[in-house]
Amino acid sequence: MRIHLIYRRFPNRVLERYDELVADLGSVVIGRSKFEGMLAPLRVNGIEVIRNGYEMLYFAFPGKDFDILKVYSEEGEFVGLYVDVLDYTKWDGETLEMLDLFLDIFIFPSGEAFLLDEDEIEMALNYGIISREKFLKAYRTANRILREIKSGEFPPRIVWEYSL
Repeated sequence: MRIHLIYRRFPNRVLERYDELVADLGSVVIGRSKFEGMLAPLRVNGIEVIRNGYEMLYFAFPGKDFDILKVYSEEGEFVGLYVDVLDYTKWDGETLEMLDLFLDIFIFPSGEAFLLDEDEIEMALNYGIISREKFLKAYRTANRILREIKSGEFPPRIVWEYSL
């Protein structure tokens, strides 16, 4: 079975594709995909963590304000977790829809976490692309997740129960 993914980003960007459905557990939908179309690899703290050809299992939580991408190198080695801060996640049994709020978090296998894309959200706010309300929501969500990472409450256990 396939997931029809609709990933929205302000002001009007839409990524739409079909991915492999790994599991629909009701409270979490797990999909599998590859990174494609990146203009440049993503580096975090000087380390390349995502590039075209890398694979991911993604964990979408309907009704929640984040998703988690479990990232694997082309050799199948676990690289880390990429967390999108979202406004919403909707799932109707076929279509998964999310609205991105710019901020992201990368978690290395060691547990070290980095908040990403603060420059992007600042620019989006300054240019009126997002409201102050969405800006504050994104930071509240990101800060909550960072606290939960430090306390060992994040990521949800289900993330460790699935792998490529």
